[in-house]
Amino acid sequence: MKYVMNKQNADIAAVRTSIRPVLIASEGTLAEQSTFLRHLLVGLVDESISTTLICPPGYDVESIVPVPVTVLSHPLVDLPFARYFGAGYLALQLTKFRPTVLHSLSESRASLARRLAGRLELPYVQTVNSLMTRFSRIPLSPQWCRAIIAPTQTIAASVSKAYPRLAERVRQINVGTFIEEDTICFSDPSRLPSIILAQALQRVSDFECFFRVVKGLLADGYEFMVILMGSGPAEHGLRRLLERLGIFQAVTLVPILDPWRSVLAAGDIFVQPQPMQAFNMFLLEAMSLGTAVAACQGGVDDLIVPDQTAAIFERDNEQSIRQVLTQLLDNHEVARRLAMAAQEHVRTYYSVSQMVSATLRTYVEAQQLSKD
Repeated sequence: MKYVMNKQNADIAAVRTSIRPVLIASEGTLAEQSTFLRHLLVGLVDESISTTLICPPGYDVESIVPVPVTVLSHPLVDLPFARYFGAGYLALQLTKFRPTVLHSLSESRASLARRLAGRLELPYVQTVNSLMTRFSRIPLSPQWCRAIIAPTQTIAASVSKAYPRLAERVRQINVGTFIEEDTICFSDPSRLPSIILAQALQRVSDFECFFRVVKGLLADGYEFMVILMGSGPAEHGLRRLLERLGIFQAVTLVPILDPWRSVLAAGDIFVQPQPMQAFNMFLLEAMSLGTAVAACQGGVDDLIVPDQTAAIFERDNEQSIRQVLTQLLDNHEVARRLAMAAQEHVRTYYSVSQMVSATLRTYVEAQQLSKD
């Protein structure tokens, strides 16, 4: 028995020393998925995996990466089109660390991963966080891309349909997170209720219906505040909308702060006003914290289970949005039960340890397939 255990430990140690991944992060990864990246890196370090991280210049990586990880910047200078050059120099730098597998963490880094894989003759893993359309296809190398990770079943099916010849390489790995022991939804009766939104500010129309409902609720005597966390081309238009509706004082616009989880922790209700075509990390973290979620469906909806993890309203339907929000604001016990059910759902299906284990298995498979 002792011999068997020693052999198993030796096998595990051999696997650990044989995996030296290079993670390739984008601006979006560092800004909107910093908690995911932190959890993955900590998990790899806990497994004694030597890891290298490639990220854009100009970021305070130390605040995101609290573990000993080798960090390289690419491109070397933050200039337009600079990311398309310097792959040869980056590949030369990487050879010092004897990497065994590359992992592109977002679609925007797919081209870089493909070029590096070809230069280094290494397998790579590509994560796809969004639904695939004919306009969003990414460059994948049938030779070097040995696995495609999708964070949800919906995205996995979309990728398999878009790349039928690579469908057998698609792996669904749920994003892991940690669950707060307490449920923050309406946990402090003395605090003014707060509603949180967090997403890119792409179009004013994404928020117009919701803010008209907010105006009506405030006019009817409801007391609460709204925090909208995000940035984008619609920010100026949104400020004009809030002024036009006369609710500017009740709504706070903030950029995506680091750590942004602390902003979500200030909320009792988290609202997703429009269907999301990409995995919503903010939604996952809001559920893990214990906020009551109100959302509409029609995109990547795997986290949204009607009346179990979220209260559902119809898209761009003021009456439907108002009905859901008033129910949550009027009945705090209903809201807290919804938040606790969402926490339990995340605890069951979105474990950090499961994510790290599944990712490591994918790295091992990618390396083995490359050798075959």
